[in-house]
Amino acid sequence: MEILVCVKRVPDTAENEIEMNSAGNDIERDDLVYSVNEWDNYAVEEAIQIVDKVGGSVTVVTVGDEDSDEILRREMAMGAEKGLLATDDAFSGSDCKGIATILKGVVAKGQYDLIMTGAQADEGYGAVGGMLAAMMDVPYASLVNKVDVQDGKLVIGREIQGGSQEMNEITLPCVLSIQTGINEPRYVGIRGIRKVSSVEIPELSASDLGVDAGSVGEAAAKVKKVDYFVPEKGEGAEMLEGSTDEIIEKLIEILKANGGLK
Repeated sequence: MEILVCVKRVPDTAENEIEMNSAGNDIERDDLVYSVNEWDNYAVEEAIQIVDKVGGSVTVVTVGDEDSDEILRREMAMGAEKGLLATDDAFSGSDCKGIATILKGVVAKGQYDLIMTGAQADEGYGAVGGMLAAMMDVPYASLVNKVDVQDGKLVIGREIQGGSQEMNEITLPCVLSIQTGINEPRYVGIRGIRKVSSVEIPELSASDLGVDAGSVGEAAAKVKKVDYFVPEKGEGAEMLEGSTDEIIEKLIEILKANGGLK
């Protein structure tokens, strides 16, 4: 099975103190530490496990600048065989539809049975996988937390409201957006990263992908960032003291006073 996994380079929130930029329409990105999007790591691990079971290969792709090369090598050190970097000045500022358009061009250059994305990325839209599937006119499933390969199809589990799991059959080719917790992504050591450090990663421009530069990028974006802000902090929490029975009684009084109980 030939699997393409879409990954993204994002700010590492564990390593950065996030601040707003002076214009108030984005975070301050100078000197940030970056890493691969957490959800995408689970997608790559799932792809590797599928290939280990049924054969084939895993290719990882990202849309970004030359610095995004580092996350492709990280996922290749994890076990992906190939990496592709879609990079072009025309791609800068693309919204979800623009990114999906670029990825459709990448898919068209290969013969992939399965395309996987993380359930969402750093801005939280969770839209690219569904848009890509719609553009390709193939089946799509989101929040996937279980994948079983069968003859010409997949049996998948989806996380739904209330912690329940919905089971479905989906035909190939298809697009899946993978939820965290589906597996445990393997550790990537320095030796593995060194092993792939000299591997050539093809760079694909808009013309290489057959993408009209006017259909992507900031000028074509239908969704634009207007304002970022840090929510105001409310009053501090009220700490209830006393015995367990006294705390319960006080809590009931508070809930009644605020309309939580009648």
